[in-house]
Amino acid sequence: MVVLHEPYIQAALKEARRGRDEGGVPIGCVLVRNGEIVGAGHNRRVQKSSAILHGEMDALEATGRKPGLWHKDVTLYTTLSPCAMCSGAILLYGIPRVVIGENASFMGEEALLRERGVELTVLDDADCKQLMADFMQASPELWNEDIGV
Repeated sequence: MVVLHEPYIQAALKEARRGRDEGGVPIGCVLVRNGEIVGAGHNRRVQKSSAILHGEMDALEATGRKPGLWHKDVTLYTTLSPCAMCSGAILLYGIPRVVIGENASFMGEEALLRERGVELTVLDDADCKQLMADFMQASPELWNEDIGV
């Protein structure tokens, strides 16, 4: 079966742009189950004055409370490689597949995810890269805050 990632990474990019337009960090995420987007979110740390609302966490929150086995059929699409916190949530809920828009701007915990059996696909998407490059240049202090520097 051929998986077409384009519509889902585009949905994650739409979320990332929402975050940027709201004055936050432009990282977006969607959760896909059986070909349907079941959760979407974007980094809202600035907007909500939150310590933890990265795009992946926001998408998980939007999905709502689900039984653990429900996540075994989920693919997580994120515009940027997941950080340690978001990778921990991926492992906690047993999400088996993660599709990453780009990892040149930030290399998250990909080695840990692979080591723990998560199937990773890195798209090296030009739009994801450009969105992050523009943001990192325009708001380096906000970017450093978001990644804990």
